[in-house]
Amino acid sequence: MASAPQANNLPVMFKDLVPLSSNDHKDWKARQVDRAPWLVNQHAVPITIDEFVLAQRYYPIIFTTGENPVPLALMGLNEGVNMFVDDEGKLVGAPYVPAYIRRYPFMLARLRPDSEELSLCFDPSADVIGAFEDGQPLFEDGQPSDAVKSVLGFCEQWEQSWQRTQAFMDEVVKAKILIDGEVSIQPDGAAQPFIYRGFQMVAEDKLRELRGDSVRKLVGNGILPLLYAHLFSLSQMTELFSKQMAAGKVPAQPNA
Repeated sequence: MASAPQANNLPVMFKDLVPLSSNDHKDWKARQVDRAPWLVNQHAVPITIDEFVLAQRYYPIIFTTGENPVPLALMGLNEGVNMFVDDEGKLVGAPYVPAYIRRYPFMLARLRPDSEELSLCFDPSADVIGAFEDGQPLFEDGQPSDAVKSVLGFCEQWEQSWQRTQAFMDEVVKAKILIDGEVSIQPDGAAQPFIYRGFQMVAEDKLRELRGDSVRKLVGNGILPLLYAHLFSLSQMTELFSKQMAAGKVPAQPNA
């Protein structure tokens, strides 16, 4: 269920990454789009802890497997299924759109491994910015336009939020409260339940067993409410499954 790292080591959704340049892209513009085809087959996206409380009302929040887990918002329970966009990529039934999606096709990235400096980059395959006749200019008199400054500010906020998220995950791992997740859903008329695995979740019994300094630390640094937001969000699994079932996007079960 949880998305594995992409083979090309690019972040989720990104197919390419190019630094935005006042020389190479001085006449380029950004145009408004009403659909996101890059989301059609994307069933999960990273989500920051600053979004947990709001996002848990609409998306199951789970954690990837492995030594360095990250939180994901599920937009579908199966690879290639996204129940919050139609076949053309138009958003449907998404009262809240995760910030990771809203910043695309832009992101901050290090151009050299030995440098701490982050540069604003973009995915040219999105066809959102280019040498278009219409749209908002990216540069004016050789300087970033207000549109680019706004994008840069949003990307900086996301990076800061992601750093807080990584610190949160470090504390969760140290607390040893994550377990391999499993969700069993038994729809009416099905011969056997649908089982979903391949993710991590917080174990409620391990959370209740924490005592003393461990609990005080989770409460003091604001982690405990985030853990419960994650647990509450898991109730959205059944809702998401029902949407997939109604749309005929649940894989056929093997014979018992």
